[in-house]
Amino acid sequence: MNHRSKEKKGNPKPVPPTSSGKEDDALAQQYGGKHTGGWVGHLPASWIPYIQLARLSPPAGVFLVFFPHFFGVVHGALLQGSPWEHTLQVVGLLGLGSFFVSNAIHGWNDLIDADLDALVARTCQRPIVRGAVSPRGALIFTVSQLLGAMALLLVLPVGTSVAALPSVVINFYYPWSKRHTHFAQLVLGFSLAWGVFVGTAAMGIEPWAGHDSDALVPTVCLFIASSLWTVIYDTIYAFQDIVDDEKVGIKSTAILFRSWTKPFLFVLLACIVALLTAYGELLLSNNNTDAGSYFYYVYYLVTVGGCVTSLGAMVAMVNLSDPFSCWWWFRYGFWLAGGSISAGLLLQYVVGTASGY
Repeated sequence: MNHRSKEKKGNPKPVPPTSSGKEDDALAQQYGGKHTGGWVGHLPASWIPYIQLARLSPPAGVFLVFFPHFFGVVHGALLQGSPWEHTLQVVGLLGLGSFFVSNAIHGWNDLIDADLDALVARTCQRPIVRGAVSPRGALIFTVSQLLGAMALLLVLPVGTSVAALPSVVINFYYPWSKRHTHFAQLVLGFSLAWGVFVGTAAMGIEPWAGHDSDALVPTVCLFIASSLWTVIYDTIYAFQDIVDDEKVGIKSTAILFRSWTKPFLFVLLACIVALLTAYGELLLSNNNTDAGSYFYYVYYLVTVGGCVTSLGAMVAMVNLSDPFSCWWWFRYGFWLAGGSISAGLLLQYVVGTASGY
């Protein structure tokens, strides 16, 4: 994710991060735009700037897009007791779609934010800024990835395309949101969490339609919980650049709440717990078999308990004044929360399928 969208004149160009230590090196090499370690170094040289543009190493960005889609698919499978063969097929299609969407989102953000990236120490070596990818090349790359995602919609239910439209609009607007509102993290949350609706629609359920209206409330609970999860980890992420962002006039929840950020994030965590608990109760109310009793043990322990533990630890232990601490908790902390929600839903689906409900 990027947190710059507008340039102010008169700001000096920063010096790129130096390798004064392992932590500085790691931070500069990751989302700073020059990561060439691991498998990336084995690729043809001409490919590497586009891998960096798409943030494919590490692949956190792809999973930030994929997780909500996965939540939606398993949610839809739970609602209608879908066979696992069909569920796996949809997961595979949306996994590939998430790859294309993530590439397009990052390419679009860097294209719009190139002038601001040049003013921020952590990002001033990203591919477009340093000239490794031209603006025209970035636009062609972004459009090609968007077309790849759209092609996959052709083999999914029509409702999936309808559900995807708001996501396209929000993702298009996101790079500019940071100059309009301090709640840019919420805009990002909506854009990513909308995958819950897309995943649900890909399973043939349209929560907004009258014939599937019973699915609307639990889907909205899962969507809002996913949105707030994004606000938590992206607020922490934003603290990496808070000094530079203030200089160039970029707005964020990090800048808005400052010393009150941790209390704010704990409030969001409480809301997530309430929403996930409500979601569990809503699904349980539709389950009249003995398998329903397992829901408390599987879902509440893994999903709700996992989110409380992982996000609680993230908010409590991150040092918001240390960019490396913010990066570390963003990079690893979101996996735990996303994995907890995924595992709880998936285990419940497995239990339900095995029990025949």
